Amino acid sequence: MDATIDAPAAPPPTDRPTARATGVTRAPDGSLVVRVRRGRLSARLDARSVAVTAVALGLATLVFAWSLTLGDYPLSLGDVVRTLVGQGEQRHEFIVRTLRLPRGLTGLLVGASLGLAGAVFQRIMRNPLASPDLIGISNGAAAAAVFVIVVLGGSSTEVTWGALAGAVGTGAAIHLLAYKRGISGYRLVLVGVAVTAMMTSITSYLLTRAEIYEAQRAVVWLTGSLNARGWDHVRPLTVALAVLLPAVLALARHLRVLDLGDDAARGLGARADRVRSGLLLVATALVAVSVASAGPVSFVALVAPQIGRRLVGGSSAALVPSAALGALLLVASDLVARRVVAPTELPVGVVTAILGAPYLLILLARANRIGSAG
Repeated sequence: MDATIDAPAAPPPTDRPTARATGVTRAPDGSLVVRVRRGRLSARLDARSVAVTAVALGLATLVFAWSLTLGDYPLSLGDVVRTLVGQGEQRHEFIVRTLRLPRGLTGLLVGASLGLAGAVFQRIMRNPLASPDLIGISNGAAAAAVFVIVVLGGSSTEVTWGALAGAVGTGAAIHLLAYKRGISGYRLVLVGVAVTAMMTSITSYLLTRAEIYEAQRAVVWLTGSLNARGWDHVRPLTVALAVLLPAVLALARHLRVLDLGDDAARGLGARADRVRSGLLLVATALVAVSVASAGPVSFVALVAPQIGRRLVGGSSAALVPSAALGALLLVASDLVARRVVAPTELPVGVVTAILGAPYLLILLARANRIGSAG
């Protein structure tokens, strides 16, 4: 990272472990350019980030593999592996490749998308309570999906597209309403809370005028579920995550600079408003495709970044760990939902709500105790 400093001489040496000057040159205008290298503390954070990500992905893979063996027709892990490499029995092909594999992959991708989006929202707003399902984006997708179900009588594909449009439209509206010479995290949260109340009211009204079958279908979708997910859900999630994850990581390089404040960030050459708006846009897109694929699964985007930040020890390095932990949290919750009252399967949103609600209460109590939201 290069920073231009108008000063008559080079800055004095420092023994701080977070950064170290590696070279000083003079720009054509006479100012000094100091090249700064990350120090030992940042390297340790990166190592912890890699370790947490690796462990979380390893555990998520184990849970995912275990989920492929369970169901009304149990299979051994060997049967699953042989089927995946094309050497299994014909009857196992349908069970593994058509029924269980898309569901598990959808859970991994949705969990990773929600975890990453939640980490971006919390980091930008500097508020651990900032989450897509608490500031209106998921509620906007839910209202649009219920409208498609109740009013238009749409198919599953149409419900998916409706939820996608609702999430994107609501995210854009929140951004525009909160924008005033830049984006303030506090103002964005307030606008999001108001939009949440509005979208919840619309959803409730639509449910009151629905027929029993339509209302039941809408309520199941509103809870968040991975049941009957197929390859048509996996493909768009894969493409979206492959495009949006590098975009988040590219924009996240400026997060450390933004932490210094907008004025300091502009002085260092970072366009704070553009970076913040770009990250919000990408995070909204991640939430949109996730909600469109699995419904508004609650609390994953809230809890995963909090766990990731505490395990890594630094919020700036917790984006990828949050994605890995989100994937682990969702596939584990889905496994519990499938087995806790077997043979009946619960929607995965029921389990994430049971796990996430107490955590939200803990965060609220902690914020009240210290007199802030962090």
